[in-house]
Amino acid sequence: MGRYMLYRLADAIPTIWLVLTLVFIAMRILPGDPAIAALGDGALPEQLAEFREKMGLNVPIWQQYFNFLIGTLTLDFGKSYMNGAPVLDLIARNLPYTIQLTVAAMILGTVIGIPFGVLAAVKRGKLPDSGMRIFSLVGYAVPDFYLGALFLIGFALNLRWFPINGAGSGFFDILHHLFLPALTLALVKAAFIGRLTRTSVLEVLGKDYVRTARAKGARENRVIYRHALRNALLPLATGMGLSLLATLSGSVAVELVFNRPGIGRLLIQSITERDYGVIQGGVVVFALMVVFVNLMMDLLYVVIDPRIRVK
Repeated sequence: MGRYMLYRLADAIPTIWLVLTLVFIAMRILPGDPAIAALGDGALPEQLAEFREKMGLNVPIWQQYFNFLIGTLTLDFGKSYMNGAPVLDLIARNLPYTIQLTVAAMILGTVIGIPFGVLAAVKRGKLPDSGMRIFSLVGYAVPDFYLGALFLIGFALNLRWFPINGAGSGFFDILHHLFLPALTLALVKAAFIGRLTRTSVLEVLGKDYVRTARAKGARENRVIYRHALRNALLPLATGMGLSLLATLSGSVAVELVFNRPGIGRLLIQSITERDYGVIQGGVVVFALMVVFVNLMMDLLYVVIDPRIRVK
């Protein structure tokens, strides 16, 4: 298993380098001058020149690129152009909120989606199956930011059951603030996970070993959960890995809708301010999280299906 994971890690290195290069190029072709964005249109040429020298914007592009790569390797993303705070501190301050939202949404989406998908597969062609199809269509069609706005208007503004913005302090207050944003993402993910679970379980239910288990008189719950669902986990794990990555990207819009702190909101604010350092650092963190999730999915495949380890 160790050799397999080393191979997968080696495959991830070129991907990370390509992402870093694309981020650097994208930041340099964006319209607008970060020095003017930071100091304002009324800044004197001397002030602009001093700012560019302080932030390393006056050196050649190739040197900026080299400094960017070295800084990424040492987790030194520089300082924010807007307030001078270290970029790593800003990311460390906002990252836990994004992780909270992503993990909570995935837990809720899995708890809702898998049982619903199994029920739809077992009751194929009946009312639960029809409900699953409608739920999946709605989940695919409704954008998460629109669903979040509906929840915010209905449950926060009108009914006042949940807070309008912020992340809260203290365990129960954090859960109170987290529920609506997490539910917004979870319902969209549950539609995907439920549909995938239904398809995977239906495929497994037609296998010979499932029919054999039923012929031997095994209880239906044991057949469904021990034989069918267990052997449907590999494609389901793949789909959940993709869903987790989509949840990371979807958290950007949800953080804006619910006015929550997080990496997504920090990135959007930095883009409007042309804050290169924060944008680069935030995108690098997102890229590393994607690579980490992919590696964890590869490890999960080996645990679920030992044949991958042999190959």
